[in-house]
Amino acid sequence: MSNALESALDRARSDELRRAARALLRRPLLRAGGPEAEDFRLVRRHAGELRSWFDANTGWRLIVDSEVARLVKLAPTIDDSSHPARDPRSRVPFGRRRYVLACLALSVLERSDAQITLGHLAEGVIRAAGEERLVQAGVTFRLSGRDERADLVAVVRLLLEFGVLARVAGDEEAFVHAAGDALYDVQRGVLALVLAPARGPSTIEAREFSERLEQLAADALPDTEELRNRALRHHLTRRLLDDPVVYHDELDPEQASYLTGQRAALTRRISELTGLVAEVRAEGIAMVDPDDDLSDVRMPDVGTDGHFTLLLAEHLAQRAGEATDADDAHETGGSRETGGSRETGDPHKTAGPLVREADLYQLAQRLAIEHRSYWRRDTREPGAEVALVAAALERLAALRLIRRERDGVRPLPALARYALAAPTFAGEPPQLEIEVGA
Repeated sequence: MSNALESALDRARSDELRRAARALLRRPLLRAGGPEAEDFRLVRRHAGELRSWFDANTGWRLIVDSEVARLVKLAPTIDDSSHPARDPRSRVPFGRRRYVLACLALSVLERSDAQITLGHLAEGVIRAAGEERLVQAGVTFRLSGRDERADLVAVVRLLLEFGVLARVAGDEEAFVHAAGDALYDVQRGVLALVLAPARGPSTIEAREFSERLEQLAADALPDTEELRNRALRHHLTRRLLDDPVVYHDELDPEQASYLTGQRAALTRRISELTGLVAEVRAEGIAMVDPDDDLSDVRMPDVGTDGHFTLLLAEHLAQRAGEATDADDAHETGGSRETGGSRETGDPHKTAGPLVREADLYQLAQRLAIEHRSYWRRDTREPGAEVALVAAALERLAALRLIRRERDGVRPLPALARYALAAPTFAGEPPQLEIEVGA
């Protein structure tokens, strides 16, 4: 075999491996049938190499059989609520009741026959919701109105998207209006792999929710230096893969020290497998996706909401830049720039000034008038600015570009990539430059 052919085959194999890894990161549960069938075949073909990489670098298990591939991801933190489950149709995020209903529905399906109707699923959930501890916690579900029916249907749609259920007949919307029912096959191979805790829920004895959640996601405590280093590698690789930005000031001293010493190795291994590119700044690291298809939240995006979010990001980045300029002027008598990005002097001083949401409502009202010729008409209606700002802040928080607080929001350093720098003149008409960095 010629060297050229060997090289071509190696490139093809590496490309397939990368596509398989990205498919698992994009959708950790893949089925042999349906729209992700091609991704499933790639994962199954490279299961051994993928399993070894994820085990060594993240501690995530990869389970692959003839029907399903499941990357059993463990969240690096348990306090991030910026990526909730959503109704696949309306994209409305799940609230407390829908999460509870999802758990109860899974427990009912675990004991059900091979097929189940939506009505029988609802009856099982009602019985399960009557359990004494749930009642004491304030959980009620009686299917007494359209809202409760809609909540259950949102859960069913999510289970359909996961592949836990397969629709045989009927329509969920008719059930919402109490005018019909639906029949499903229960896909037990998928159902068995939905939950992904570090330990079985039945082994946890704590009663407080926060403590139970912590134990559910906690890894075993390492007792040797080698295992401690392995745990640090797993934690940091999970964060670099899952979090849009990893800020140094969010890490404990041991994690920060390990990241400083092993940054090049960690980011190189991730880049080789996934194609993500490390963007390293004084305040933290972002693994940037050149293909822009691994995130569930896009920035920038199309439409009125996408345009407003971009303008809001620019406004907040400008506010943060003005505050930094003032700090630099106070401390050094002037600002300084290095390589196109601002030196902060203190890599842990990440958050910008607090911006009140009331000020952002005024900004939304002004922008709705300025862009009335191509924004949605309803953005100029009284009160529309509240929903517009809320949706934009939700997106920016999910991308780790801002931090929401009780009294407002604070810009974070990665937001500076959306700031407009001052125009420059070099013998040509002035052009706006995008300042990349912070």
